Order: sequence, then C-alpha cells, then structure tokens
Amino acid sequence: MKQRIITATIALAVFLPIVIYGGLPFIAVMYLIATIGLYELLRMKHISILSFPGVISILMLWVILVPDHPMLLDRIPFMKVEFLLFAVLLFLSYTVLTNNKFSFDDVGFIIVATLYVGIGFYYFIETRQVGLTYIFFAFAVIFSTDSGAYFVGRKFGKHKLWPEISPNKTIEGSIGGIACAIIAAILFKLFAPIDDFTMISILGIAIVLSIFGQIGDLVESAFKRHYAVKDSGRILPGHGGILDRFDSLIFVLPILYFLIKL
Repeated sequence: MKQRIITATIALAVFLPIVIYGGLPFIAVMYLIATIGLYELLRMKHISILSFPGVISILMLWVILVPDHPMLLDRIPFMKVEFLLFAVLLFLSYTVLTNNKFSFDDVGFIIVATLYVGIGFYYFIETRQVGLTYIFFAFAVIFSTDSGAYFVGRKFGKHKLWPEISPNKTIEGSIGGIACAIIAAILFKLFAPIDDFTMISILGIAIVLSIFGQIGDLVESAFKRHYAVKDSGRILPGHGGILDRFDSLIFVLPILYFLIKL
C-alpha cells in the first residue's frame, strides 16, 4: 500500500500539471503513454515492438492519435482510414511472407489492440481540447466509482459480478460504485463550471460513464486473464502498467466526448 501511495503521488504530481497546461506537451505525453500501453498489449501476445508488425502497429497508433485540427490534418497527404487500410494490407501480406508464422489471428489482435489503445487516448486529447473541466469530471466519476466499488464491495459484497474474469468484484460493489459516481457528479455540478448539462443530464451521464468505466476495467482484466499475466506492465510500481491505470478512461472518454457533442 505504501508503494502504491508513493507511486500515485509522484505520478499525479507529474501528470496533472501537464493535463492542466494542455497544448503540445499534453499531446506529446499522450503519444508516449499510448505507445507504452500498446507495447504492453503486444508483449502479452509475445509480439516484439521492434518487429515489422510491431513497428507498423506503432505507426497506426500515432496516426490515430493525430488531433482533429485543420492545421495538423492538412499536413497529412491521406486520410487516417486510408493509412489504416494500407496497414491492414501490409499485415496480411506479412502473413504470406512468414508462411503463417505471423497468422491471421495475429493480424486481428494487432488491429483490435491498436484501435483499443488509440481510440481511447485520441479522445483523451479531443476531450481536453473541448475543456479541462470535462477531463476532471471524468476523473471524478472514475475515482468515485473505483473507490465506491472497492469499499462497498468489501463491506457488503456477496454476489460475484464476473468471477471468471475478476473474482474479487461483486454486484454490490458495482452498484456502490455507480451510487458514489452519482454523488460525485452532483458535487461536481454544484461546485464546478460545467454549464452545458443540467443536473438531470449530469446524473444520467455519471451513470453511463460509471458503467462503462467498470466495463473498461473488466476488459483489461479479461486481457490479462486470457494471456495469463498479473499486470499489464511494471512501469508504475504498486499499480502495474499503463493499461492497468488507464483501462477505465479508455472506455469513458470516448463515451463522454460523444455525449458532449450531442
């Protein structure tokens, strides 16, 4: 526990100022964190990041992460989708060149893994450009959901939520997490400048984000259980890897962005 607290304190002291500042430093950090996250997934599948498919997947990720800004997009001579389709053709060609040592299943894994990480961190960048308040709202919902699920689950948890994937999570804990997210959303609406949503809207959004945050957590747990690893990485002592810490945000931020734009 002491190690977790120390790591969290240092990480927040470094990460939060960059999130608050925004701009190119924030985008650069998103590129770095997303690259590490994809590396963690590739390592689960025993695919080297320095291999041909590893390098192409990183290039795919970096293209996905390009912010939706006219000055940036005008400098790219092709659309993102065109690059991704070309990358798929390269992957499929590589299966032939390796006599299926790099298989069709590997192609599917890399494409899904890259989209999983890329879309999540792309919408981290896009949501930050919409407004810092929304990022902190997402943080508040996720933190309150995690805390509520943990403490309510320990105190009242009796019915397993999904034992095959995450044996310690309970239905009671999940409901407690949603309830705490609702409370956090009410407080956020009362004290933070988030005027685009009514109180009723905020409550609905908090419930949706809390549910998807828990799904994101379960998805990461499913990855780790399938590939028989305890943590996605070891870059954050006491916490695991990047994906262990950002699994909920990867799901929550795209949903939040879509709701903002409705």
